[in-house]
Amino acid sequence: MSTAQLYTKCTKVWIPDPDEVWRSAEIIKDYKEGDESLHLKLEDETVYEYPVDLQGKELPLLRNPDILVGENDLTALSYLHEPAVLHNLKVRFLESNHIYTYCGIVLVAINPYEQLPIYEEDVIYAYSGQNMGDMDPHIFAVAEEAYKQMARDEKNQSIIVSGESGAGKTVSAKYAMRFLATVGGSPSETSIEAKVLASSPIMEAFGNAKTTRNDNSSRFGKYIQIGFDKRYHIIGANMRTYLLEKSRVVFQAEDERNYRIFYQLCASVNLPELKDLGLTCAEDFFYTSQGGDTSISGVDDADDFEKTRHAFTLLGVKESHQMTIFRIIAAILHLGNLEIRTEHSNEACTILSEDEHLNNFCSLLGVEYSQMQHWLCHLKLVTTAETYVKNMSWQQVVNTRDALAKHIYAQLFKWIVQHINKALHTTVKQHSFIGVLDIYGFETFEVNSFEQFCINYANEKLQQQFNLHVFKLEQEEYMKEGIPWTLIDFYDNQPCIDLIEAKLGILDLLDEECKVPKGTDQNWVQKLYDRHTGSQHFQKPRMSNTSFIILHFADKVEYESEGFLEKNRDTVYEEQINILRASKYQMVASLFQDEKDAAPTTSIRKGTAKISIRSTRPVIKSANKEHKKTVGHQFRNSLHLLMETLNATTPHYVRCIKPNDEKLSFKFDPKRVVQQLRACGVLETIRISAAGFPSRWSYHDFFNRYRVLMKKRDLFKIDKKQICQTLLEELIKDPDKFQVGRTKIFFRSGQVAYLEKVRAAKLRAAMIMIQKTVRGWLQRVKYKRLRQAAVVIQRYTRGFLARRLAEHLRRTRAAIIFQKQYRMLRIFRAFQGVRSATITIQAFARGMFVRRIYRKILVEHKATILQKYARGWLARTRFHQIRGATIVLQCYYRRMKARQELKALKIEARSAQHLKKLNVGMENKVVQLQRKIDEQNKEYKLLNEQLSALTSAHSSEVEKLKKELMQYQQSHQGDSSQLLSFQEELEHLRLELEKAYGERKIVEDSYIKEKDLLRKRISNLEEENALLKQEKSTYLYQYEDELTQSMIEENSQMKKELEEERSRYQNLVKEYSRLEQSYDNLQDEMVFMKQTAGHRRSPSNQSSLESDSNYPSISTSETGDTEDVIHQVEEIGVEKAAMDMTVFLKLQKRVRELEQERKKLQTQIEKTEQVSKKSQVIEMKSEVTSDHEDFAYNSLKRQELESENKKLKNELNELRKAIADGATQNNSSSDVQDSYNLLLNQLKSANEELEVRKEEVLILRTQIMKADQQKGTKNTVTERVMDFLFPFCCWKFTDCLSDAISALESIPTDASWPNSDKHIGQEDVIEAYQGMCETNRLLEAQLQDQRREHEEEVEALKKQVDAMKEDMEKQQQAFLQTTLQLSPEVQVEFGIQQEITRLTNENLDLKEMLENLESNEMKLKKQLKFYMKKLKESKTTIPTERWQHKGKMQAVVQRKEKDFQGMLEYFKEDEPLLIRNLIIDLKPQAVSASVPCLPAYILYMCIRHADYISDDQKVHSLLTSSINGIKKVLKKHNDDFEITSFWLANTCRLRHCLKQYSGEECFMTQNTPKQNEHCLKNFDLSEYCQVLSHLSIQIYQQLIKVAEGILQPMIASAMLENESIQGLSGVKPMGYRNRSSSMADGDSSYSLDAVIRQLNMFHSIMCDQGLDPQIAQQIFRQLFYMISAVTLNNLLLRKDVCSWSTGMQLRFNINQLEEWLHGKNMQQSGAAQTLEPLIQAAQLLQLKKKTSEDAEAICSLCTSLTTQQIVKILNLYTPTHEFEERVTVAFIRDIQTHLQERNDPPQLLLDFKHMFPVLFPFSPSSITMDSIHLPASLNLEFLRKV
Repeated sequence: MSTAQLYTKCTKVWIPDPDEVWRSAEIIKDYKEGDESLHLKLEDETVYEYPVDLQGKELPLLRNPDILVGENDLTALSYLHEPAVLHNLKVRFLESNHIYTYCGIVLVAINPYEQLPIYEEDVIYAYSGQNMGDMDPHIFAVAEEAYKQMARDEKNQSIIVSGESGAGKTVSAKYAMRFLATVGGSPSETSIEAKVLASSPIMEAFGNAKTTRNDNSSRFGKYIQIGFDKRYHIIGANMRTYLLEKSRVVFQAEDERNYRIFYQLCASVNLPELKDLGLTCAEDFFYTSQGGDTSISGVDDADDFEKTRHAFTLLGVKESHQMTIFRIIAAILHLGNLEIRTEHSNEACTILSEDEHLNNFCSLLGVEYSQMQHWLCHLKLVTTAETYVKNMSWQQVVNTRDALAKHIYAQLFKWIVQHINKALHTTVKQHSFIGVLDIYGFETFEVNSFEQFCINYANEKLQQQFNLHVFKLEQEEYMKEGIPWTLIDFYDNQPCIDLIEAKLGILDLLDEECKVPKGTDQNWVQKLYDRHTGSQHFQKPRMSNTSFIILHFADKVEYESEGFLEKNRDTVYEEQINILRASKYQMVASLFQDEKDAAPTTSIRKGTAKISIRSTRPVIKSANKEHKKTVGHQFRNSLHLLMETLNATTPHYVRCIKPNDEKLSFKFDPKRVVQQLRACGVLETIRISAAGFPSRWSYHDFFNRYRVLMKKRDLFKIDKKQICQTLLEELIKDPDKFQVGRTKIFFRSGQVAYLEKVRAAKLRAAMIMIQKTVRGWLQRVKYKRLRQAAVVIQRYTRGFLARRLAEHLRRTRAAIIFQKQYRMLRIFRAFQGVRSATITIQAFARGMFVRRIYRKILVEHKATILQKYARGWLARTRFHQIRGATIVLQCYYRRMKARQELKALKIEARSAQHLKKLNVGMENKVVQLQRKIDEQNKEYKLLNEQLSALTSAHSSEVEKLKKELMQYQQSHQGDSSQLLSFQEELEHLRLELEKAYGERKIVEDSYIKEKDLLRKRISNLEEENALLKQEKSTYLYQYEDELTQSMIEENSQMKKELEEERSRYQNLVKEYSRLEQSYDNLQDEMVFMKQTAGHRRSPSNQSSLESDSNYPSISTSETGDTEDVIHQVEEIGVEKAAMDMTVFLKLQKRVRELEQERKKLQTQIEKTEQVSKKSQVIEMKSEVTSDHEDFAYNSLKRQELESENKKLKNELNELRKAIADGATQNNSSSDVQDSYNLLLNQLKSANEELEVRKEEVLILRTQIMKADQQKGTKNTVTERVMDFLFPFCCWKFTDCLSDAISALESIPTDASWPNSDKHIGQEDVIEAYQGMCETNRLLEAQLQDQRREHEEEVEALKKQVDAMKEDMEKQQQAFLQTTLQLSPEVQVEFGIQQEITRLTNENLDLKEMLENLESNEMKLKKQLKFYMKKLKESKTTIPTERWQHKGKMQAVVQRKEKDFQGMLEYFKEDEPLLIRNLIIDLKPQAVSASVPCLPAYILYMCIRHADYISDDQKVHSLLTSSINGIKKVLKKHNDDFEITSFWLANTCRLRHCLKQYSGEECFMTQNTPKQNEHCLKNFDLSEYCQVLSHLSIQIYQQLIKVAEGILQPMIASAMLENESIQGLSGVKPMGYRNRSSSMADGDSSYSLDAVIRQLNMFHSIMCDQGLDPQIAQQIFRQLFYMISAVTLNNLLLRKDVCSWSTGMQLRFNINQLEEWLHGKNMQQSGAAQTLEPLIQAAQLLQLKKKTSEDAEAICSLCTSLTTQQIVKILNLYTPTHEFEERVTVAFIRDIQTHLQERNDPPQLLLDFKHMFPVLFPFSPSSITMDSIHLPASLNLEFLRKV
């Protein structure tokens, strides 16, 4: 491929930039060979000419296609160079917020300076078990790869975390150890992560400090080895430390701090226990104030000090040792504040004797003051002849003081590390380990000293090891694929390492200069100049003679030689050490013991050396005394040991990058990042990869990606390898640009980009052709549509014109007709007007004359009527007043008398005599009431007869008066003579009438005024009444709504709480089963340890049916457990069993606590269930009438209530009428008040009457019920005695008495005893009768005691009744006070309604009590009859001999035995055989052809027989053994779905049988009469039902675990990777992480059909085994939730599957699962709802993601996804084709803005291990016990049918 083909128009390139390092540009003109410049256009549209070097032909670097930008692995980029790497990291970090990126075998981690939700436990489980390239880059993926390779290859691993200060090395190492501790944790060991994390605050306090680049910089390196056993469980850990920066103790640069423990201690000086340290604030001490500011914003040193102390306590550091540590730290601070005074011209120095700080220093360390004061200022010199002491100068004293402070701190740090290792140590043999190396990265400062030299030297060694490892992996890959490879030239830094560590290298010359008595830093530098000036990695600075330059692999570093010798010697004088050894504090003295004689150790824990004393003069020593090793020598040895360890392990690299120096979140500084990429070796990895074949494709992926470039005839070939090779030979002419391997194709750098360019051109040409064709078709369709529209428009236009002409002609004709009609109408109307006016005038004139005559006659008639009515009204008014007053007086008097009588009756009613009188005279009273009713009927008939007589008399009198009137008229006509006299009288009367008319007018006016006033008042009252009614209705509606709403909320809250409680309870059951399993594992381990030690337990101490349960009814005692543990300890040995015994006792204690919590939760759940059951039982009881007594009672109650209701309605109607009359009359205010008082009196009297009638009804009902019972009972002596004794004595005494009486009555005259020849005589009968009398006397004594107790209870109940009556009276008074505020009509109606409701409720409560008593009575009677029958049978039957249980029963019975009662009998010694054959050794296939859940039915029939013979021990033993046997089977087959499902079905069926045949009515509603005969008679097994419920929950959880273990490996591959729709998904280039070397061998891909087949298998197994459908639905709901959660989690953690095509595939797969649910009739199971988040995620991948409307649509659609999940998917969304658009950052910000109001949880992933609480609804069986047959394959011949 020539240059002209690459540098064409529209190609993007990278050009250098001083600000952004690299800048993108686009070629706007094709480049040709020989051009001096390249025409480019920058991103800001600026045109730029890039000069081209014709000699070197250095063209700008090419940019990768946009489809490759943002890849997870940098090696997947086609062009591998620095700008491509930098741009890819920048895009991932800023646009997608991805901080992790692979670079071959290196994980690049960029510090976000922000807490991200990607480290939760669910993320750990999501990465656990996954291949490294399957998920997005993460530190968990590196840790998982290390753990997997350790387990697979059985080789130790190392995780090397490096980076500069502030890049996040410590956090990355901590997360890696957290992952290892989670996936490798052992249930029998304490989590090593907790211990390591407990050491973190300590190591940070003593080893971290603030630097200019990091507020919490680790100033030492550490290597933590996490040990694993053979099962790859963590058993311990060990920590090594390297090169502690001791110089920071005595010196800090500007804006830096000392180690954090100093400031923590100074911030906590106010604590009482630290008062004796003599500390103040940190600014007062020299060692803590040199850097300036002593505080850090956002850091609380006092709080961190408390965390440090807490961590010390967790690691087992005693309180005394902690105080000694703090004393040492405080002593170091005081040592730095010593006041040193010079004497004798600066040649001698002294310290004042009263120096406070020295005094504190000596007292805190427990050393002698005078000696320390002397040896701090003097030096001891030893020669061959003598020993003498010399004074030291001021500078020497300061150096000696600082050296002592550094040494004390280093020894303390060493002691702390040793103690942490001791806490992390384990005695179990280590099988393998994973090491985590948290070491400093390459450092370069303005002033670089000895520490930076050692750090960079260590990084040179690590970089060399890294380069060799990368080269080795590349070589292995090429050899595996059979590709010829040549030696790749890579940077080898061995010359630089030789410069430092070789013979006569920098370190050797440094050690040699340290041996010289008067060696100086200048002399050493001069030797370096002389020796290494010719080296290519060594340079001398131009402007300095005290520094030197080393060319490291990362950068050129200039080191200042000042202080190198002093730091390398690390000198402390022996006299000072001896003083510290003599400290009175043991811990202080132990820090410096054995220091002189200690041999060199190979286990380097820090960078300090042993103590040596440097003299100012040459010291002559013995020849055989070993010289002290320098710091450089020790660091070189420790580094060699570290490299040996790393070379013996498989390394994994994590490179931490610091994105900016301002520590701002998600800010990317290209200059700083490039500098670190060069320093950490990432670019070197890229260079090595680019030198070979960096791009690798499998044949399948290459075929799918580039099939568009292949010819049609090649696509039908079978050999894909040959097809791909043919295509490559056509496209790439240079054969060196690619190589064909066994399974992959290898490409040189840039070839994939070229192929992508060719593919894009081919697709672009195809798209242009498609667009051309489609656009032409659209234009043709548009033309046809326009032509058709034009024709239609013309047709409609012409029709419109024709219609308009016809309309004009029609309107013209109509106008002429309108004119004619209008003219005629106008003339006709004028005539009519004149005519009507004339008629009107005539009519008004005639009417006026007639009305005058009529008005005159009418006035005379009305006067007469008014006089009549006025006189009548006055008379009636007076009569009504007198009658009302009389009635009121009578009512008050009668009420007073009634109250007196009522009070007397109440007093009398409380006495027992009154009750007896009522009971005696009730029949008479009923007869009297009947007679009274008859008398009233007679009176009614008599009154009717009188009324009819009066009616006839009235009609005859009316006829008589009519006749007289006719006679009078006749006589009046004949008498004309008296006319004149009548006329005169008429005139006289007329005058009087006129006078009366005037008076009447006056009265009428006053009446009209009063009438108007009354009407106004009535209208006002009506308005007020309407308002009150409206307010009342609104208040009632509001109250009802609020009540309904509150009830709904309470119900929902109770349901929610019940669901949460059930979930917590089942989690406790799960935790209990886990602890039980741990307990079993511990027992197995202890047995194994005993067997290995040569001790074995005798078989007599073991039992296969020993109880494993901790439930109260079947648990073993705690004493027995403790004795067993002590016995095991004695057998194993105290030392070996100490740890296991403590763990066992802790587990046992935890089990007891969980058991108590379980009991509490169980009681709460039972209470809630009882409440619900009680309501259901009450409803059921109210619907079912059991016998004639209930019917009689209901009819009687109904008649009483109907009669009372009728009376109340009549009174209510009368009251309403009275109110209406009062409203219409409205005579005066006194009348209204009287009527109101009358209504109140009537209401009170009605209430009192209701009370009396209620008591009478209750008494009458009890008498009638007793009479019916007496009539229905038998008249035999035995039953009369039983009815008398039953309420007072227990059933056992009644049983004895009934047996005695029945025996007495059944003895005939000539009877004989069974099995005896003796006859019964009369004397025997008398003796039996006397025994019966004695029994009766005993029973009478007991009855009297019980009668006395009964009377006391009756008295207590009476007191309660009185108290309740008083409360009721108070409530009535309060009720009256509230009702007085209402209108009279409302008061009466409301009061009557309340009274009726109360009476009804009381009657229902009494009925319920009566029914409960009757049911208990019937139950006890049944038990009594059963025992009487049993006793008779035991006397009359002859005991049979024991049958032989072998061969007596047929294996399979083909016909039903007539006398089979559904019970199976066995002997006690056959119980283990029964459990073994029926449970332990039973295979589900053996009973597949029989009744489902056959073992459960067989166990119940055995239990029923034990219940029948009343053998509680047998029931207890059988149930306990069955439960333990089921647990044993499940433990043995803990991964077998079929067996687990089989025993879940049988356990649930056994539980249903115990409920169905328990005898409780709520469980017997669906039983047949035959099934009711199979109920249990003697024992209540509800506790065992609860135990079986617990067992069912455990089996259910195990079943879910087994099913999830089978399905989980299939889900990601089937749902996301498999192509359900062929050819839809596109394949993108892959990086190193998807190579075969990083993944296990074998194809692990699954299709959706495999998942559906597995679901079908689960469904068929559960259906065949008879599992309840409700439980099966819950199982599939859980499995579908797991499928949804695992798929969504993989989607959220994988960038390669977040595309439009994956969304289409995912939606198709979800549709297939929904169709499967529909086919299995499980739409109501809730499984489809669990897929809702996954459906929305698939829709999110397919939706348009560009405008704000799209953002609103996404927010409204994705309601089941959290904000973090939506943003994460959008960030991960990756186009698979160049023509797709990426999701912009602005669109994601818009989505976040829309979703701000959501209160979503911060969790990113779904908890796929979440388990819904399971419910086991009661499901009765229709199978009867007597219809079940026993197959011969069960080997249960010893069972005998009863």
